[in-house]
Amino acid sequence: MGVATFVPEVWSPVLLTSLKKAEVYAALANRDYEGEINQAGDTVHINSVSRPTLNTYTTYQTITVEQLTTADRILTVDQAKYFAFGVDDVDKRQAAGNFLEGGIVEAAYAVADDIDKYIAGLYTQVATANKVNSGTAVAVTTGDIAYTQITQMKRKADEANIPTQGRWLVVPPWVHALLLDTTKFNANPAGGAPAIGAVVESALINGFVGRAAGFDIFMSNNAVLVTGDDYACLGGYRESIAVAEQINQVEAYRLQTGFQDAVRGLHLYGAKVIRPDGLVYLLASQT
Repeated sequence: MGVATFVPEVWSPVLLTSLKKAEVYAALANRDYEGEINQAGDTVHINSVSRPTLNTYTTYQTITVEQLTTADRILTVDQAKYFAFGVDDVDKRQAAGNFLEGGIVEAAYAVADDIDKYIAGLYTQVATANKVNSGTAVAVTTGDIAYTQITQMKRKADEANIPTQGRWLVVPPWVHALLLDTTKFNANPAGGAPAIGAVVESALINGFVGRAAGFDIFMSNNAVLVTGDDYACLGGYRESIAVAEQINQVEAYRLQTGFQDAVRGLHLYGAKVIRPDGLVYLLASQT
């Protein structure tokens, strides 16, 4: 594939599809509000409706009709990242394979890694009451301890009335390795689709590692290293975080300063915690 045969309308969807297959945190979020993103600074409006009050009814009673209120939360597309790479004509002639096509796939993984790191950093917005051990680090040194702490996260989720359907939890690889050493976790095999749905499963087949304490467990290297050897384990459900992203532009061009075909692309995105009480958090320490 060279500049002459590069069709943006074809390759932009390929890039976005590869991107979503590589995402973990981003694929767990609510994407219903993405809409059309044209440039950095665009906003997405997320409306929520107040919960009606329940009243006791008696025969022939005149009922009072409550006026529901709405709250408008704004998700700002404030992140703009680009990639640009070129392939020299000499390299194209001497090497087998399609450099530009391979570069686009690799760019998708780089973009996915970037947005996942951004969303993982939203752990700071978890409601205080939903933090295990009040957010203080807990030593997680065995599989049994890891499993016990996950049950503590379940307790926080239950107390916060987080819906049981589609609960997810993302842990770093070392926590998953500990879980593999306990029969409590191994009794819940990783096979089958996550409860959050087949669409997410297809995007997260490499991240989904099993179930425990009502959570679909996912593993990611982007779990935040908060300090020392203390890592943020973040759990929630689909409505906790909203994400909007768009591969705004992908184009091929010929470099004027050399004998190279080049490709560049612009990725726009934003993420917002819309239900802080829909997230749970554990600061897990390796020591």
